Amino acid sequence: MKKNTLTITISAMLMLLCIVITGCKCDNKNGKNYQIKDNVIVFDEPQRVDGQASMLEFAAEPMPVVRVGFIGLGMRGPDAVYRMTFIDGVEIVALCDLLPENVEKVQRDILEAKGLPRAAEYVGETAYEQLCERDDIDLVYIATNWQTHVPMAVYAMQHGKHVAVEVPAATTVEDCWKLVDVSEQTRKHCMMLENCTYDFFEMTALNMAKLGMFGEVIHAEGAYIHNLEPYWHEYQGNWRLDYNQKHGGDVYATHGLGPVCQVLDIHRGDKMDYLVSMSTPSYNGKKIAKEMMGTDDFANGDMTTTMIQTHKGKTILIEHNVYTYRPYNRLYQLTGTEGFANKYPIEGFTLMEKNLPEGFLEEGQHLNVHGFVPKDVRDKILKEYLHPVAKNVEELAKQVGGHGGMDFIMDYRLIYCLQNGLPLDEDVYDAAEWSCIGDLTRASIDNHGMPVQVPDFTRGDWNKVQGYKHAMK
Repeated sequence: MKKNTLTITISAMLMLLCIVITGCKCDNKNGKNYQIKDNVIVFDEPQRVDGQASMLEFAAEPMPVVRVGFIGLGMRGPDAVYRMTFIDGVEIVALCDLLPENVEKVQRDILEAKGLPRAAEYVGETAYEQLCERDDIDLVYIATNWQTHVPMAVYAMQHGKHVAVEVPAATTVEDCWKLVDVSEQTRKHCMMLENCTYDFFEMTALNMAKLGMFGEVIHAEGAYIHNLEPYWHEYQGNWRLDYNQKHGGDVYATHGLGPVCQVLDIHRGDKMDYLVSMSTPSYNGKKIAKEMMGTDDFANGDMTTTMIQTHKGKTILIEHNVYTYRPYNRLYQLTGTEGFANKYPIEGFTLMEKNLPEGFLEEGQHLNVHGFVPKDVRDKILKEYLHPVAKNVEELAKQVGGHGGMDFIMDYRLIYCLQNGLPLDEDVYDAAEWSCIGDLTRASIDNHGMPVQVPDFTRGDWNKVQGYKHAMK
């Protein structure tokens, strides 16, 4: 027994020595779904199996009428149902929630109030399965807590439904791969409902970037900085604070990341290669958890900062802070070789005169490349260069609302693409790339800011499409 114990001890010491000497180059599993190779954290990347095919630019058969089932009618779901009632060719077939009163409120206050027929009702934790099993639903719209997104989306796709799922679509790299694989297996859309890509300013800046008005965009910034103290009590069962209490990292990166990924053509000619992340300790988060949950432990730092580098060497800064007393801020900055766009706290552009059409400026008016364009020029730019997609529905979007109208444009585009058999604006690879940041940043922070390789969810197809674009009939 002593000899065996000694052998085990020596083996363990040699293994530790190997890790120290080689800079963590040993290929051993660490009990998580990643390995450390040459001082870089590398998550597992499953190979595409027989029966799966890329969903890049996938377009389903046109469906003039889109029949929708909604799961989750708490905070976000009712607004989605309301917005859909303004889109021609949409039938609201079924409603599902944990609480019967939530279903009834939508039936009464939205459907019946607009003279629409009541939808089928499903109530309970597993009732979504019955909704997905119906044969008269084309699209399942999921607005539940983060942890339930993947099982619901997977079940819906496996039962022949396209899926639209709230942000983040998944909370782990493994679950991101699951969404990709099931979408590829079933040939069903899985769109993450990232509304900030449809913000009027973001869409205008995207249009300007594609027209070359900023030159080559080399750096971008995005964030979710939003003090949630007034809202923590509104999350059913305290699920959101509970998740943040248990998980470090940038757990809500998609609002800041999505719009800049479109500008940088991520998986459409470029890809995110690696990231490094760090966070402050938890001060306010821990205080809130103590008050609401009676715990002294809180994993999520008050401020999380992440830097991402792309294959082409471009950089992205992403920040997350839902705890401190600051104005709302998504950052949204584009730095180009010939121009600059900035949304918060002041909307503005810095441009070279040569990149504006002749006659755009008043006679004798000139631009200062060390500051923003004058207000009258900015307002003219925002009007003249509004993205055609937003311009087509601008008035209705502002009437219907949803974060100033961007939520409506998001839903409108989803239905438009399905009705016309076009690729969606945000595909399953976007959902995976933008959602995986939570897991990747956790790993980097846990390992003192070690670089983390960003998985290629397209499995090598990231440069087969050149340039991001919205499909139009």
